[in-house]
Amino acid sequence: MSSFPDKKIRVGLLGATGTVGQRFAALLERHPWFEVVRLAASERSSGRPFSEAVAGRWSQASPVPAALRDLRVLEVEKDIREIADSVDLVFSAMSLDKERIRKIETDYAAAGVAVVSANSAHRLTEDVPMLMPEVNPGHIGLVDIQRRNRGWATGLIAVKPNCSIQSYVPVLEAWKSFGPERVVVSTYQAISGAGKTFETWPEMRDNVIPLIPGEEKKSEEEPLKIWGTLEAGRLVHAGKPLISATCIRVPVTDGHMASFSVAFRAKPKREELIEAIRSFRDPLLPLGLPSSPKKFLTWFDEDDRPQTRLDRDLENGMGISAGRLREDPILDWKVVALSHNTLRGAAGGAVLIAELLVKKGYVLPR
Repeated sequence: MSSFPDKKIRVGLLGATGTVGQRFAALLERHPWFEVVRLAASERSSGRPFSEAVAGRWSQASPVPAALRDLRVLEVEKDIREIADSVDLVFSAMSLDKERIRKIETDYAAAGVAVVSANSAHRLTEDVPMLMPEVNPGHIGLVDIQRRNRGWATGLIAVKPNCSIQSYVPVLEAWKSFGPERVVVSTYQAISGAGKTFETWPEMRDNVIPLIPGEEKKSEEEPLKIWGTLEAGRLVHAGKPLISATCIRVPVTDGHMASFSVAFRAKPKREELIEAIRSFRDPLLPLGLPSSPKKFLTWFDEDDRPQTRLDRDLENGMGISAGRLREDPILDWKVVALSHNTLRGAAGGAVLIAELLVKKGYVLPR
């Protein structure tokens, strides 16, 4: 399946010099379907070779991809036409205010480009699919509605959900048949989720910050869009489960952990919940997508797993792990789950969305 499509999809990276943009560059270096041909960032980086634009702030374990080192960085807004004429798809990883991001992403889509965004700007836009592909692949149908609404032939906007929900939503999806009704979740989120390292954020060493601005609202609202249903040409958000979230920044490089309690319509047995995770049927497996994990959900029987350092890289950082299931004296059951925030939660999740769009025929080489 690695030879699909016959001709590589030409890709641009918007916000290429930032932490998530760099992650995209590293992930796509040897991608069988995608070839990065355009890089764009702010006016500050515009006109410079990529290696020079990221000098002193390259944060990836691997070096700057050789094919991109000398590629001239364009300006995200000023050079829209030049970029749009030379790519089929762009990944958006811009660090700008939300209104500005919304406009830029819309302008690229209107110019005929498929936009897959790691930003939050369009997550709650009514006709924009917010995809966690193993959970709501059917929402890709919103692209047809979006194109009809906006008069776009080849352009589109699709977004990935917030990194904070990537661990607990898949587990709740596996438990969907048991009717989860109320969820109380605390997430313990790595510093890379703020685009930081310990070198750039030394005050995080030996520290915990009990506030990530805006994160709790996203953690409570976004799952309900993911579990929504397409009805009469629009997406109706789910009404349950009701989610109460607390989001905390912890001194960890990568990996977001969630500890959450769930009340069900009728309390299931412990072995039923574990078996539901172990036997989860991943709808992407038959599609052969390059970034799709062979095992989406991993269950640990050990009482002290998952652990961030040991388990965040499962399935190349695209797998979700869970463990430590106990009865809850107030709700029904409580459990711990883990995801890699910059892979599954950011660039990797967006690449997987793009692969699904290509496989379903929404993105084609132009």
